[in-house]
Amino acid sequence: MRNIRNFSIIAHIDHGKSTLADRMLEVTGTIEEREMKAQLLDSMELERERGITIKMAPVRMMHTKDGEEFIFNLIDTPGHIDFAYEVSRALKAVEGVVLLVDATQGVQAQTLSVLAMAREQGLVIIPVLSKVDSPIARVDEAKLELASLIDCDIDEVFETSGKTGAGVRDLLDALVDLVPSPEARKESDEFRSLVFDFEYSNHRGVIVYVRLFDGAVKKGEKLKFAASGESFIALEVGTFSPKQTATERLSAGEIGYIVTGIKEPGVASVGDTLLLERGTIAPLSGYQQPVPVVWASLYPESQDDFTYVRQALDRLRLSDSSLSYEEETSGALGRGFRCGFLGMLHLEIVTERLRREFNLDLIVTAPSIVYEVEYLKGGHETIYSPHKFPDHGTTKRILEPWANIRIIAPAEHTSGIMPLIHEHEAVVLETETLADGRSMIVLEMPLRELMRNFFDKLKSISSGYASIAYTLGEMREADVTRLDLLVAEEPVPAFTRVISRRRAQEEAEAAVEKLHEVLPRQQFATKIQGVALGRIIASKTLSAFRKDVTAKLYGGDITRKMKLLEKQKKGKKKMRSMGKVNIPHEVFMKMMRSGD
Repeated sequence: MRNIRNFSIIAHIDHGKSTLADRMLEVTGTIEEREMKAQLLDSMELERERGITIKMAPVRMMHTKDGEEFIFNLIDTPGHIDFAYEVSRALKAVEGVVLLVDATQGVQAQTLSVLAMAREQGLVIIPVLSKVDSPIARVDEAKLELASLIDCDIDEVFETSGKTGAGVRDLLDALVDLVPSPEARKESDEFRSLVFDFEYSNHRGVIVYVRLFDGAVKKGEKLKFAASGESFIALEVGTFSPKQTATERLSAGEIGYIVTGIKEPGVASVGDTLLLERGTIAPLSGYQQPVPVVWASLYPESQDDFTYVRQALDRLRLSDSSLSYEEETSGALGRGFRCGFLGMLHLEIVTERLRREFNLDLIVTAPSIVYEVEYLKGGHETIYSPHKFPDHGTTKRILEPWANIRIIAPAEHTSGIMPLIHEHEAVVLETETLADGRSMIVLEMPLRELMRNFFDKLKSISSGYASIAYTLGEMREADVTRLDLLVAEEPVPAFTRVISRRRAQEEAEAAVEKLHEVLPRQQFATKIQGVALGRIIASKTLSAFRKDVTAKLYGGDITRKMKLLEKQKKGKKKMRSMGKVNIPHEVFMKMMRSGD
């Protein structure tokens, strides 16, 4: 254990974590030059396409310093706030972190969030600048900013370039001296390890990524998950280099994988503890069940694909324990699934993976959050779906979750950001000017407002320079109402959403206008109405297709034309009272997407 160093790279999104990891793999000779490719540890197509890390990637490297060989176990973590719990469990598997800051951008909002996580775990923090070779790098300013942030000497900040590899060898040497080796625990020699991630293989079932804290494990041993209670026999144990490489055994202090052979969803979860089947040692502390933040419904475009969607969700859950779903039925869309996600990025990734990996065409309803409702007649209810939100005038009190938000932006963009913050019902707690002149705004905002395209609008107003990080706060009283859209006087549940009462009029008018634009004309005049606060507050009529029934007439009395037109009028009236509007799937898609 004396020669083992376990560490992680943490940073804001797009600050060069994966590129620095690439250079480390090259310098240590873990990967041959002919096998090297950019973002090597980001194995998913979606990760490589977007340039972000979605799944954690552990890798084992061998590094020699002063003639002595050391084992480096690196965990490359996601940077997005949606995966904060997974990152916190990965940090529990290491003794030190490389805090990476882009020299061209400086400290960002997410940098502060991940730093707080590392400090909470009591890890050794090594400050590192990336992209120092860039012509627009502000090396001295960024070094000063980073040094003051973690309260260290400016000379202790390392300078690296993921592009050229400059400074990477010096950083690896420093890791030997600065990151402590794992400590042997005295209380027991019995096997105990932390599950910090897992994946699913068609042939081998769930493969868990573990950090061993006590004892050792080898192939054929009977193990169990502490939280789910499921037992299994270890089919294989091994390490990441970076491909999975089978070994005889894994010992305390090491990071590796265990093949479970389990092919049922919901058994493995991040943060669980693996123990011997008949072990007597207590599980590791701090395990939490992932709590969904955002809810959305997924419906197959063709109801024939319903079973296939269920199978696809089951398969996805084998590699993503934070995904939750239950079956639901909508009159307009048929059978589908109500799904819970960790945030908007998680929702986007899951739906994109369903489309790509399973070739599914899906209708995704507008995302919503959870409301706690107290009724006038007594009783409480938790509402997950907008169309189940209570009618106006039946509630005594409604509670909604709030978010604690930190925004860092150049000072010149603050004047544009403040009206946006006000528009989204936020409360500014404090503003601070950072060392490099940028402004940091700390605020609180209802979670529903954060989900109302706040990220996109902020990036647009700040020309992409603003960064944002948030954590979930407490439940507070909400002044909201349900907005229903009626088509031919029939409510369409898929279009229902919960909105702020003060914006009810403009939201209803905008929704009715948009539906009026995208809904195809019918054989009869179709009313589109927005209903909120117990009354119709917006309305438009979509004119009917009208066949020219008099086209074949020539000459003759005007009464012949009048008779045909009157007959057509009666037919339209009868059709309006009996006819139903068939809403095409593309209309649902356009209504769900903002800005279309």
